[in-house]
Amino acid sequence: MIRKTVDVAVVGGGPAGLSAALSAKKNGAANVLIIERGENLGGILNQCIHEGFGLESFGVALSGPEYMQRFIDDVEKHRIPYMLDSMVLEVSADKKIIVSSKEGLFEITSKSIILCMGCRERTRGQILTPGTRPAGVYTAGAAQNFINLKGYRIGEKAVILGSGDIGLIMARRLTLEGSKVLAVAEILPYSSGLPRNMAQCLDDYGIPLYLSHTVTEIHGKKRVEAVTLAQVDERFKPIAGTEKKIECDTLLLSVGLVPENELTRKAGILIDEQTAGAVVDEDLQTSIPGIFACGNVLHVHDVVDYVSLEAERAGRSAAEYAQGKEKKPQTIKTTPGEGIRYVLPHQLSADSDVKLSMRVMAPARNVKLILSDGDRVIKTLMKTRVNPAEMIQVTLKKNELAGCKKIIVMLQNAK
Repeated sequence: MIRKTVDVAVVGGGPAGLSAALSAKKNGAANVLIIERGENLGGILNQCIHEGFGLESFGVALSGPEYMQRFIDDVEKHRIPYMLDSMVLEVSADKKIIVSSKEGLFEITSKSIILCMGCRERTRGQILTPGTRPAGVYTAGAAQNFINLKGYRIGEKAVILGSGDIGLIMARRLTLEGSKVLAVAEILPYSSGLPRNMAQCLDDYGIPLYLSHTVTEIHGKKRVEAVTLAQVDERFKPIAGTEKKIECDTLLLSVGLVPENELTRKAGILIDEQTAGAVVDEDLQTSIPGIFACGNVLHVHDVVDYVSLEAERAGRSAAEYAQGKEKKPQTIKTTPGEGIRYVLPHQLSADSDVKLSMRVMAPARNVKLILSDGDRVIKTLMKTRVNPAEMIQVTLKKNELAGCKKIIVMLQNAK
């Protein structure tokens, strides 16, 4: 076994990992190492050739590869070493990392660790779609990889299950490649993608969206021949008599993303059941001191720029921990109230301004976002529209946190 010692080890070389590594380096960590299981740095954005990245970070619309190249160039400029084709097998509470790579088995001891493993797509097996198991069923991300990186055309006539952002983007991409997208079916009564993607990827191309619908049957033996759509009730059960068979040769699944937290769980880190990511404080430190988490492994983001900005905070915190800088206890707990699915971070201090990230449970219009400590209202924000697909961020000032023991976030009708 090959042994190495570093100040900050970053697990993952995607948007979160590169931003975290750069931040750690710029904040005084002398020896930073990036560990990436893929062949190249950049992660999933290497296959995201559409525009829309970089508006928050750089003030310009970039494709995924263009966006990541800016970070890769910065990593090279700061001479931050990285390991490619290297699979992390284990992260332990004593901050040792076991890595399998072409060069052999490594044991890397680090003063601090940043978890940036990203997320993965839910599969057909996880949503229990009935029917045969023919060729032509893909997750939206797999289809994106085949088309954008490998140059394959995956089908002539497609149906997409789920209206997440990747599925919406792939509806447009398939259309541009000459395929016919016959329908996008969404089991929820509202789209789970960003409004801009609804407009640019479905409306602009006349692709129909069926809300409160799901696929109840996949037909075909060797290749998909058709799928059956049916309307669902408020409990998401198919309604008899609403079935509609659509002939197609391809079914794409865009049915949600799940943080890649197997390493996190194995390390004994506390997990939030709502986000499926780690429980963290305002420094993005997990329940194990010196191990930090950020990006889609912490909670699934809607905009990659927010991943990079969040990772900057994790990198700074990991560098400070590696340098032995002390932090005051974080005793203010955040709690999601009425209408709010989750709030991050889970714990705060009253020593500095802090940015909270949250998602609502359901779409709503003309509501008040209220932050209180249980006894008094700390901040109220008017929202003309909220959507589960769009993450809300709220900054609380140091003076607003003074005297707080908890922060409860809730929605209330503005009328």
